[in-house]
Amino acid sequence: MLYLSTRNNKISKKPSEAVLEGIAKDGGLYMPHSFEGVEFPLKDLEKMSNKEISAQVISLLFKNDEMLSNPKGELAGAYDLVSKAYDGKFDDEDYAPLAKVADAYIMELYHGPTCAFKDVALQLLPQLISSAKKSTGMKDEIVILTATSGDTGSAALSGFSNVDGIKIIVFYPRNGISAVQERQMVSVDGKNTCVCSVGGNFDDAQSGVKNIFASLDLPKGVVLSSANSINIGRLAPQVAYYFKSYRDLLLNKEIKMGELVNFVVPTGNFGDILAGYFAKKMGLPVGQLVCASNTNKVLTDFFENGVYNKNRSFYITKSPSMDILISSNLERLLYLVCGAEKCAYYMNELKEKGEYKLEKEELDKIRNEFDAGFCDDEETLETIKKVYENEKYLMDTHTAVAWNVYEKWQKKTGNKNKTVVLSTASPYKFSSSVMNALGQEYGSEFDAVNKLYEYTGAKIPGSLVNIESKPIVHTVTVEKDEMLSFVDKMVNKKKWME
Repeated sequence: MLYLSTRNNKISKKPSEAVLEGIAKDGGLYMPHSFEGVEFPLKDLEKMSNKEISAQVISLLFKNDEMLSNPKGELAGAYDLVSKAYDGKFDDEDYAPLAKVADAYIMELYHGPTCAFKDVALQLLPQLISSAKKSTGMKDEIVILTATSGDTGSAALSGFSNVDGIKIIVFYPRNGISAVQERQMVSVDGKNTCVCSVGGNFDDAQSGVKNIFASLDLPKGVVLSSANSINIGRLAPQVAYYFKSYRDLLLNKEIKMGELVNFVVPTGNFGDILAGYFAKKMGLPVGQLVCASNTNKVLTDFFENGVYNKNRSFYITKSPSMDILISSNLERLLYLVCGAEKCAYYMNELKEKGEYKLEKEELDKIRNEFDAGFCDDEETLETIKKVYENEKYLMDTHTAVAWNVYEKWQKKTGNKNKTVVLSTASPYKFSSSVMNALGQEYGSEFDAVNKLYEYTGAKIPGSLVNIESKPIVHTVTVEKDEMLSFVDKMVNKKKWME
């Protein structure tokens, strides 16, 4: 298996090298050179455990690479890494349980250590990087650079904290995430961690990180990598839960093997839904992939008219993890549809003009696989209230966006296939918004956590119990044009925390 840059097919790397680099030197993202021969053994799916499904996905996407080496074979090597990553980390050892709600299923991806879907990938990514580092003989210190719109940061910090030979810097938009999300990050006390707020929005932080990759002069013995979904090692583990949900539907007798299943995904950076498309390319019987956006509906508009235009107003919403105008992983889809040369052209147009427009045949190919919709804040809160009152199911704001889009999409299309809606975060991470939706009073956002429990009886995740009392360790803040100099200072600093 080789991985190629989305902007230049002459740039190729082994899987371990792609995982270690995170992003290609030309700014492109790494993609499999082909999905031929990367077919999941569906005939065995019903008999496979959760970890076996994940190991199978990893061994297929990273096959013939030394980071999976094991005397018993690559599948066994992948299983060892998955076990190290997941054992004891998820409620009931299930990283993606399904809940039947009305006429659909909700896949709950928030039962990990930081209560968000990113845990599935970011508990495994450190294992992949450590194994890749060992297998390639790398002696350099790795500095992970990550921009977060709320959940990636805490999940990455949880996964990489105190991992030998690796340091991690997380940038998040100042005043752009929930108080619970922020406290999760700034209270992490790992000796190899650094958390920094940035003046601006997530796109500013993400663009700053990409600029650092391209511009920073590193001291000898230090290399950069990423924990964002621009890193293929972060994206690959997410493919597994699409196969897992299909297996669960089979075991629940909701479908028969081969039936198409739709997936509705709340997404801003396009990584989570792209993982579903990877699963389809690997043989999963996926019907429609529906991209759900909030008021920052750049993706919805793109799927409707083929124009990607970031030159628009940016809105801070009740679903902040989706407050994004530059969806990095969309580049990978463009690469699959139109090839590296055209993809590079579009990315340059986006950089220089702030927009690009697909040709009709390119858009038609994409619309055969994807649909899209959006939901504003008022609809989001109404959806939380309605679903709780009618189904006694409590959801966070991002899940509510997806559920609302699902209902509108189903009404528009009349599609009868079974549908899975991805739930990406615990309602307790956005407790004030959920309380507002339910019409209940509270004091601070932290008080809302306790009041939400009193009102609904829904269990508070252990990591969020008394989170307001966790001491603040990280207090650094920079402006967006200071990110490069800040990282330059940090990579030249031997100890970060005493």
